[in-house]
Amino acid sequence: MDQKLLLVGCGKMGQALLSGWLKDGLLEENVRVVEPLADNNLQSRFNLNFVKSVDSLDPNFHPEFVVFAVKPQVMDNIVPLYFRFVRLQTVFLSIAAGKSTKYLESLLTKNAPIIRSMPNLPAAVGQGMTVAYKNSNVSKKQKVNATKMLEAVGEVGWVKKESLIDCVTAISGSGPAYVFLLIECLEKSAIELGLNPDLARQLAIVTVSGSSGMVRKTSESPEMLRKNVTSPGGTTEAALEVLMGSDGLEELINAAVIAAENRSRELAE
Repeated sequence: MDQKLLLVGCGKMGQALLSGWLKDGLLEENVRVVEPLADNNLQSRFNLNFVKSVDSLDPNFHPEFVVFAVKPQVMDNIVPLYFRFVRLQTVFLSIAAGKSTKYLESLLTKNAPIIRSMPNLPAAVGQGMTVAYKNSNVSKKQKVNATKMLEAVGEVGWVKKESLIDCVTAISGSGPAYVFLLIECLEKSAIELGLNPDLARQLAIVTVSGSSGMVRKTSESPEMLRKNVTSPGGTTEAALEVLMGSDGLEELINAAVIAAENRSRELAE
């Protein structure tokens, strides 16, 4: 990575991005970080000089990307402070949930290249899924560079309609919580059936991660894999009759995703 980056906010997601960029070869002299709450531990971890505000930045620093990694509720006050960086050569990339490109344009200008992205929590361990949408001011080259940046914390996909970000939020944005709940339920059931807590957790975690890995490495669909492991009259079939019955898991997940998508739309209004 040879472009210059300005990271605004260095919480959990900001730290994940910064760590990924540095591992991918981003030169320390090409990155600046604005974090009002930066302490010595944070600065020593990354061996970078953090600044408390945009006013402390070198006026000769002209980044190719300004990345907003702050909470949505502070965007109204934070984004306008970076108006001075508006130019066709600088992309403003936001990971703030519920904040549209139109919203960012209203705080900057309609001429600003803007990318809205939705990462998820596993980005913190380099296994995230980020989906992004760009406005018409973002060039093909800038999109390619943005993809490389976001790939530092996992896989990346793009949507052509910004409204689909609400669906993305409901699937991959909130999705880790669904998986965590599944692991939690398996663990609790294992303990109730007599397994010790450590083994119960191990079984739940490895079963989920192993099954996910199998889906990725085989050409068979999840449906076919499920059928392959389900022997007629066996234990798996007995369990699936419960999970796939009326008002079963499929209906629950669909209802949950719809609820999350609706809430995402409400937050964007």
